[in-house]
Amino acid sequence: MPQTEVLLPKMGESVAEATITKWVINEGDTIEADDPLVEIATDKVDSEVPAPEDGVLIKRLCEEGDVVEVGKPIAIIDTGGEGSSPAPDSTDEAAAPSEAPAAAKTEAAKPAPQPQPAAAEAGGPIARTGESGRFYSPLVRNIAREEGITMAELERIEGSGKEGRVTKKDILDYLPERETNGAAVQKESEQAQKTAPKQPASAQSTAPAKKPSAPLIAGPGDELMEMDRMRRMISDHMVHSKYTSPHVTSYVEADLTNVVTWRNKWKKKFEEREGEKLTFTPIFIEAIVKAIKELPMVNVSTDGERILKKKNINIGMATALPSGNLIVPVIHNADTLNLVGLAKRVNELAGRARENKLKPEEIQGGTYTVTNVGTFGNVMGPPIINQPQTAVMAVGAIRKKPAVIETPEGDFIGIRQLMFLSHSYDHRVIDGALGGKFVRLVADFLEQFDVNREI
Repeated sequence: MPQTEVLLPKMGESVAEATITKWVINEGDTIEADDPLVEIATDKVDSEVPAPEDGVLIKRLCEEGDVVEVGKPIAIIDTGGEGSSPAPDSTDEAAAPSEAPAAAKTEAAKPAPQPQPAAAEAGGPIARTGESGRFYSPLVRNIAREEGITMAELERIEGSGKEGRVTKKDILDYLPERETNGAAVQKESEQAQKTAPKQPASAQSTAPAKKPSAPLIAGPGDELMEMDRMRRMISDHMVHSKYTSPHVTSYVEADLTNVVTWRNKWKKKFEEREGEKLTFTPIFIEAIVKAIKELPMVNVSTDGERILKKKNINIGMATALPSGNLIVPVIHNADTLNLVGLAKRVNELAGRARENKLKPEEIQGGTYTVTNVGTFGNVMGPPIINQPQTAVMAVGAIRKKPAVIETPEGDFIGIRQLMFLSHSYDHRVIDGALGGKFVRLVADFLEQFDVNREI
């Protein structure tokens, strides 16, 4: 019967593996093309893998909690529509010939140690596979780096996962015990550093040392909560950004009276015609794109010694999730879209983000980010740069305020719609002149918005 292997799809250049978090359907169940088959999680995003064709799921090649490399098969679908006769276990077949003893199959099925130097990880000397041959997931390695756990310590932690793998719970349960034996751990760590081979300065990690945190002591009525996976990722990313980039923030107050007047005129007609809400976000993005075209050195990345000037203008838009967490979907090639196209793309990405249906590629490749703190009634705030970008803009709440209006007949006081723009930038590559000029230019584009513009 015709069968199709479902492969773990590529999820961006920097993503090499993913964790199987939940199978949506069971073996023997029918599934239609593009329906979700399995939920996966990476260090960047949670997403779904759809079925490539109509058929019957006849074999799962991995279990929930397994870490799978990109491009590896995760399931087999019978596309002949005949039923659910079981497929041969491709893992066992690949591991040994059919006449090999069962013990040899079990041994071959274990993940082989990969020749990857321990220092290859950006955050510290934690390898994907230890000397014991045990594999460590990206999440476990991240926690180990954050807590200053050495590779030798990690190898000693008893794992409760499949094939003895260390799970998130295992390593978090180990931390209190480690604090109790802190002196011995410190001595071991110092000894490991003395015996470790010296690395050239260019290869050494630039991550900050993990500072010991004061123990959390819960009082009567207090609730001690563990961070969920996304919150830990956000925490890591924000600390990394503040450590990497010297942040400078410039502020400008912009008069958005024309923008507000125009939107009030068109929002109902736009929704009736396009079936989409017309928010302020696409207008802000349009102004930022125009400013980037005039000042392209804001649309860059750096490794500290070189500057990469980006050709594409890919605008990330920070989006709050119902869980209270944050994600940044990206509008790729935003400069190729008109205002209608931007409005549709903004609504589409925001909606899918809140439903946890973003594709991995939709949160990658951003070159500049905008965040709307005004949604929560905030008037301004210095945002944190979304690495590896070098600048981010926060737009505040639009408020009616009295302001001086200059006219040929003289100055007078009037009620205007005013908003603060907060522009944070990496002072390694963007100086105050460029950073300040950029945010002023964005404000100029917004203030000069044509109130008679058609859409």
